Amino acid sequence: MRFAKSESTTSRRTALSYLGAGGGALAASALLTACTGVQEGQNGGGGAGTFPDTPDWRFVFVNHVTTNSFFVPTRTGMADAAALLGLPEPQWTGSENGNVAQMASAMETALNSKVDGIAVALTDNNAFVEPTKRALAAGIPVIAYNANAAGNHALAYVGQDLYLSGFLMGQRIATKVTSGEILVGISQPGGNNVQPRLDGITDALKQAAPGVTVRSVNTGAEQAGELNAMTAAHTGNPGVQGIYAVDAGSTAACAKLITDRGLQGKVSGGGFDLLDDTIQGVSSGALDFTIDQSPYLQGFLSVLYLYLYRLSGTLVAPPVTDTGLTFVTKENAGPYATAGSKFEGGPNNALVPMPPSIPLPPPSTLTR
Repeated sequence: MRFAKSESTTSRRTALSYLGAGGGALAASALLTACTGVQEGQNGGGGAGTFPDTPDWRFVFVNHVTTNSFFVPTRTGMADAAALLGLPEPQWTGSENGNVAQMASAMETALNSKVDGIAVALTDNNAFVEPTKRALAAGIPVIAYNANAAGNHALAYVGQDLYLSGFLMGQRIATKVTSGEILVGISQPGGNNVQPRLDGITDALKQAAPGVTVRSVNTGAEQAGELNAMTAAHTGNPGVQGIYAVDAGSTAACAKLITDRGLQGKVSGGGFDLLDDTIQGVSSGALDFTIDQSPYLQGFLSVLYLYLYRLSGTLVAPPVTDTGLTFVTKENAGPYATAGSKFEGGPNNALVPMPPSIPLPPPSTLTR
């Protein structure tokens, strides 16, 4: 199979190998062991684990929707990594509603403040190119997280392969819907954080279910308005065969819309991420699935990689890390619904016990 397009700088083959092997998380686990593994009789020397003492390096995360509940676990992961390494909690800044100019301004402020590292969601192809160049020229490492941009100069990307996730979602939709129209909510059309997913869905359906027409719905970057947008779209198109979305807030809106209008069993539904309404929708059967992209790792690993890059004097270069794709369905939604774990945005900081058995993930339906 040949992919028509991709916004990711990671090749399709490389992305598939990440998914098959658990992604960069395997390498990250080794790095984490290095950070925390003080053996008996060793002296930590004042730093984290066996590392030397370091300055209080200041890292900044530039985000596109700073108050969106999707990023609660990202911020938790960011804070956890900093605490583990003995660093100040990184600053969380940017825009509340996807305003690229505000994000670029926040990055400029970080540069002028001479911070020690920047993680930025590259939702735009152009706005962050020059600031990234200037940061690197000033010795400030920059990592992209959650959204990537071709042609940017960030050292690495930490996040889901967005086009591939959309393509796999499109293939899954094709097993339920083979003709007619579907609605697909998207919070920021054209944004690098969501547009590649919509592109992937469209491309997959062209191959697997060419009789399906995708009607995209601009739901806006603010969570409060996403349900209204999806509801209005369904009112205007009551005969659709499916109601889907490519972002967290719009997916939660799909679940609520299907539930409130009694559409369960009449239309198919699905989307991304793990907001409460979404998990309830999957558990009840209103949604066929949602996709987990491990937002906790996007914060945790970005801090870890910036730390190691500085600590090693650039010798430990951050790897491109696909944080993965897990289809959450009614069959495996139980832990998401009950654990309340901080790793998925819940309040529970306690150890989450391992289940007695671990289900095998289904093999990928993609051919290389």
